[in-house]
Amino acid sequence: MVRRTNLSRSTAAGAAEPDAAILPTSPAISPRPPASSLTGREWLFVFAIIAAVFVAYQPTWRAGFIWDDDAHVTPPNLQSWHGLWRIWFDVGAVQQYYPLLHTTSWLEYPLFGDNPAGYHLFNIGVHALDAVLLWFVLRRLQIPGARLAAAVFALHPVMVESVAWITELKNTQSGLFYLGAMLAYLRFDADRSKRWYAAALGLFTLALLSKTTAATLPAALLIVFWWQRGQLSWRRDWLPLLPFFVLGAVDGLFVAWVEWKVVGAQGADFAFTFIERGLIAGRAIWFYLGKIVWPVDLVFIYPRWSVSQADLGQYLYPLAAAAGLAAVWLARKHSRAPLGAALFFVVTLLPVLGFLNVYLFVFSFVADHLQYMAAMGVIVAVVAGATNLMPRFDAPVARAMGVVLLAVLGALTWRQSRMYRDAETLYRQTLARNPAAWLAHANLGGLLVKSGHYDEAIEHLAAARKAHPEKIEVSYNLALALLGLNRLADAIPLLEQLVRANPNDVESLSHLGDALLQQNQLQDAIGYYERAVRLQPDRSAVQNNLGNALLATGKIDEGVAHLEQVLRLTPDDAEAHFNLGLVLAHTGRLPEAIRHDEAVLRLRPDDAAAHFNLAAAELQAGRAREAIPHFQAAVRLDPKMIEAREGLDEAQRKAAR
Repeated sequence: MVRRTNLSRSTAAGAAEPDAAILPTSPAISPRPPASSLTGREWLFVFAIIAAVFVAYQPTWRAGFIWDDDAHVTPPNLQSWHGLWRIWFDVGAVQQYYPLLHTTSWLEYPLFGDNPAGYHLFNIGVHALDAVLLWFVLRRLQIPGARLAAAVFALHPVMVESVAWITELKNTQSGLFYLGAMLAYLRFDADRSKRWYAAALGLFTLALLSKTTAATLPAALLIVFWWQRGQLSWRRDWLPLLPFFVLGAVDGLFVAWVEWKVVGAQGADFAFTFIERGLIAGRAIWFYLGKIVWPVDLVFIYPRWSVSQADLGQYLYPLAAAAGLAAVWLARKHSRAPLGAALFFVVTLLPVLGFLNVYLFVFSFVADHLQYMAAMGVIVAVVAGATNLMPRFDAPVARAMGVVLLAVLGALTWRQSRMYRDAETLYRQTLARNPAAWLAHANLGGLLVKSGHYDEAIEHLAAARKAHPEKIEVSYNLALALLGLNRLADAIPLLEQLVRANPNDVESLSHLGDALLQQNQLQDAIGYYERAVRLQPDRSAVQNNLGNALLATGKIDEGVAHLEQVLRLTPDDAEAHFNLGLVLAHTGRLPEAIRHDEAVLRLRPDDAAAHFNLAAAELQAGRAREAIPHFQAAVRLDPKMIEAREGLDEAQRKAAR
């Protein structure tokens, strides 16, 4: 692994020995940094890597939204300038406090709206730029195999989750500013220019505002400088990075508080001792390393393993990790590169290894998107080491091996990205590889409820509820599926549990009222409807159902008042017009009834029942000639409507007289 140093070799006592992997140059002269302008071949490489990324992710060009994407597409209440202000200064206005990330989404919405294709293509493009920036960094550090390492990062299937999932724009965008800050700081380290220092600090701030895991950048830079020089200087290395450390620590602590207090990363799912967190971290390190080296069986939600400090076998993971670090530490006199790569990998992963609460741990302790930046350390180290061995092969053979590797990785990425074409495909593929993924059961069940596949939905929702009976969303969707199958006896107790757990849940109150209304338990239904209306008076559907229930109990005036409120909220509610027409005709208020019946026909001109109601009201008002065409329309639209035929005969007789 080649290093570049900006210091002449010192002959003073205690000076560091040069890295054994350095290219043979004069020890008193630093290797010349690469030219800032690109050659024609280098520009060709840039275009090739961008094109390769877009081809590898072709299955996601027209993919849909999946889990959590709706929270990262700017909602209507945040699409204004005031909404942008809230994104930055109202903690809780967005799901996680990553204001620059949500500002990007705010800017994307006028371009893409609710069409997921634009968001997918944008994320793919940012990932391609990340790969190009990684090459710039490696090129400046003069690391062997820089192009191949950048291409491997670009096409590695472990990155699919970060690129194909719109929600993880936070990874790719943060990576863009992270690598930009690293490149700017390396320029500052070469010439001590205040301009480059300010650029690095500014880009680092942007990276933090996109995702907090970028806080590891100053530690990563120290690792790079130690690898280059063999030792670190307080004045040269540590002191300029102190503002970076402070800024990262402040942002990290604040976002950790938001994750705990606002997002909800607390409770029994996070109740681990420090030793247990160490066991999680040890196993996670090997998991991530394994997925980089052998990227097969990648899953959206990995199994959440059990953690117990009483299980001696679980200590093997952290002990093996410690042994690995000790081995590369002892090998540092021969080459500092392996230790530098290992430290970069572990330090960059540190925020997500389990020592801090991350909401994802409710489902799994690991996820592919959590190692988006950390994987660079392993990829670069392996490629650089392999490149140093390449002189043993003929150049055409070495190039062919690189092409084959990239082709295999690109094919794996293309296949993996197919999982993300829509939410249902993703959850089904996840359950095929991890049948115990209760979140996939829950979300797939919710999708099936929306599409009316209630029987299959119940199977998945029951599995999710068995794993986590306290999850209200799962019980709510299960109740909807039971209602869809008209299994009222099963749905009502479940809805009653939901109302007891959350007395202010308007949805549960409304659905419970609907179920009781179907069972003719009118007074109980009215009670739940009234509670829902008090909590949310502008819910026209609840007002409509409450009005109908009151009418059914003979409370005409109260029922009419609620139906009229529906029309104030939604003037084109055909159902409310229909019901009001019926009850007003029944009580003799014929002009008002006729007005509502006419409104129904403006909205639903082919409604046979509406034609009949209007004809009956006209006939009752003594306007037989006006009633005839509507009776005829009712008969034409519904030939089996006996009442319409009888009404037509009566209207014709009266009209003839």
